[in-house]
Amino acid sequence: MYAQMIKSEGGKDPSEMTPEEVRFQARIDAGEKIEPKDWMPEGYRKTLIRQIGQHAHSEIVGQLPEGNWITRAPTLERKAILLAKVQDEAGHGLYLYCAAETLGVSRDDLTEQLLSGRMKYSSIFNYPTLTWADVGAVGWLVDGAAIMNQVPLQRTSYGPYSRAMIRICKEESFHQRQGFDIMMKMAQGTPEQKRMAQDALNRFWYPSLMMFGPSDAESVHSAQNMAWKIKINTNDELRQKFVDQTVPQAEYLGLTVPDPDLKWNEERGHYDFSEPDWTEFFDVLNGNGPCNNERMEARQEAWADGQWVRDGLMAHAAKKRARKMAAE
Repeated sequence: MYAQMIKSEGGKDPSEMTPEEVRFQARIDAGEKIEPKDWMPEGYRKTLIRQIGQHAHSEIVGQLPEGNWITRAPTLERKAILLAKVQDEAGHGLYLYCAAETLGVSRDDLTEQLLSGRMKYSSIFNYPTLTWADVGAVGWLVDGAAIMNQVPLQRTSYGPYSRAMIRICKEESFHQRQGFDIMMKMAQGTPEQKRMAQDALNRFWYPSLMMFGPSDAESVHSAQNMAWKIKINTNDELRQKFVDQTVPQAEYLGLTVPDPDLKWNEERGHYDFSEPDWTEFFDVLNGNGPCNNERMEARQEAWADGQWVRDGLMAHAAKKRARKMAAE
């Protein structure tokens, strides 16, 4: 019975597992949290490092599309709100880097993997924010998709990641409300402002659907990640839930989702919708998006400019350690 359950969840057949792996999987199935000093399969550790690292990088790179709008936001209040949001994203990145460090990888290692192209960040941040309405669309759609992805991660099996997500999700809900408020003001404004809001929705709709990753049939890691409870829901489940939640919000705003095939399916109890262009998704992921070079150049520059800070901190730590040893 246990073997059948593991197989149905996409994990290893227990007959192929070591005794340690069997005990580990039993803890996962019982809903226990795995902590940093606990034994874990190397594949579990590597998968977490990849997922948490890419999540952290996405939070940091995600500051860039909105950061250049702080000085251009239309009012002082909007500037302050956007500044607080961008600051939150930096904090999220730090929480996640700390969670990854508990798995035995340093923050420098993660950054070097990003800068060398060995580790990715969310493809959505390679699209430009051309207008103030785009800032609203990012908050409403992009952070809305992020929340849909991240709320289940509060129940993920790795303790430090699970706990980091609790605070992050609370702050992301503020970000989504901020974005929706911008879109509502634009949609209820002048005809030109409403056209700007519709244009932002048109350009960010499909990239937002891509945030959940490729379809389940094309997702390489989903089955094992579900068995390990690193992921709680499949990509397609989360994408459907996002569409079902977001379409009524667009209708409330008086905006049109840019999908001619979108319709409510009474029998399924869900919206039918068109698949994103997965060729575009992989093209952007491989470095060929509108802003890939710009985003990576910004990260390269920040890494180089911060070298003196890192050197100073390391020198201070070494001096402090030497004084402590001398005193002993």
